[in-house]
Amino acid sequence: MDSTKKHQADGETRRDFLYLTAGAMGAVAAGTAVWPLVDSMNPAADTLALASTEVNVGSVEAGQTITVVWRGKPVFVHRRSAAEISEVRAEAWQELRDPQSDQSRVKSGHDEWLVLLGVCTHLGCIPMGSKVTDVKGDYNGWFCPCHGSHYDKSGRIRKGPAPTNLAVPPYEFISDTLIRIG
Repeated sequence: MDSTKKHQADGETRRDFLYLTAGAMGAVAAGTAVWPLVDSMNPAADTLALASTEVNVGSVEAGQTITVVWRGKPVFVHRRSAAEISEVRAEAWQELRDPQSDQSRVKSGHDEWLVLLGVCTHLGCIPMGSKVTDVKGDYNGWFCPCHGSHYDKSGRIRKGPAPTNLAVPPYEFISDTLIRIG
């Protein structure tokens, strides 16, 4: 009888070991099967490459606007003259539809640079005003001809159906002539 109890105890130990081993192997197999699905949810390499863009603004003159592409959308980078800055800062921004001061729309210490997402906040059109020959609207900034939204020189909505100002994308100055958007 002692040998039967000993054999029975060894059998339970072996059975427990087999259960644990089979469970561990099942967990590894499940992880191996699920990992490709989880990994496919990460952004693609081309998407990550568009996450940020660097813009050299060293050759941009005062009063000039350049358009760059970030995440498939146009971004207006406008170098403002001292007169333009004084003009937009003298306006009563508290009374605007989407009240924002000019200082809150530019980086401190780089007041001459205005960086705006070039997408109208009404229906997603691209406003005119970046080229010298473009219609700039009633406030000499940007104008969306599709539905008549007028933006001032700070990208704030002044007239028309657009509900909010042109968005300011996340950006930073890497140097005096290099801006990273995104």
